[in-house]
Amino acid sequence: MTELEQLLQLMVRLRDPESGCPWDRQQTYATIVPHTIEEAYEVADAIAREDWPELQAELGDLLFQVVFYAQLADEEGRFNFAAVAGGIVEKMTRRHPHVFGNETYADAAAQTAAWDRIKTAEKEEKGKAPTGALDGIALALPALIRAVKLQKKAAQVGFDWGTVAPVLAKIEEEIAEIRHEINTQAPQERLADELGDILFAVANLARHLKLDPEAALRGTNAKFERRFQRIEHWLAESGRTPEHSTLEEMDALWERAKDEERSRLQDR
Repeated sequence: MTELEQLLQLMVRLRDPESGCPWDRQQTYATIVPHTIEEAYEVADAIAREDWPELQAELGDLLFQVVFYAQLADEEGRFNFAAVAGGIVEKMTRRHPHVFGNETYADAAAQTAAWDRIKTAEKEEKGKAPTGALDGIALALPALIRAVKLQKKAAQVGFDWGTVAPVLAKIEEEIAEIRHEINTQAPQERLADELGDILFAVANLARHLKLDPEAALRGTNAKFERRFQRIEHWLAESGRTPEHSTLEEMDALWERAKDEERSRLQDR
């Protein structure tokens, strides 16, 4: 058997009603979803760290999720893994007429526009034509990613600024509004609403700058973690911990960590 056939057979064994794994047998589509989301993020993490052996392992974990869903569907007579694989081959072939057909596009932007037209036509054929410009964006997406997708959809029908300047002005406006709410001791619901507006505006700035806000924030998270660990390391050398240090001391070490990183980058 090929490796893929072995994987499919392994899944059948795990789900066997008599000799399978008790945990695997009791899973449903819904109970697997959190694991699928986690595995997708672990794939992204391995890529961000450029850990290629780890990426190989994480891709295997993600593939296992797909096989699991397909096995559940096969048991219910809905579809099987072969149908999933065949379906994506057919869809990708149909959506790439410039590769598998005679279509030509001037650039990636034109190809993306054509992709969207093909998707819309597919939905219309299935009786799922969008009724509004923002239809079809999954609710389960991370909030920043969904914000960008909503903004892109709105931009396609002309609801968008043409330059970055008004986007920056909007961020400043939203910051002023939350500052007012804080100063007037507004309830948590109002603060949450204003904070959401700021995050939405920042996501819009990322879109205008052609940056991925999720990736940018992941990078900053990693940077914060790296620098704070240096603070902990330096404090440990003097027999102390952050809990037994002042904010001023830790701020000074933070600046030291920043300078250390800058020097390392300059030496490359």
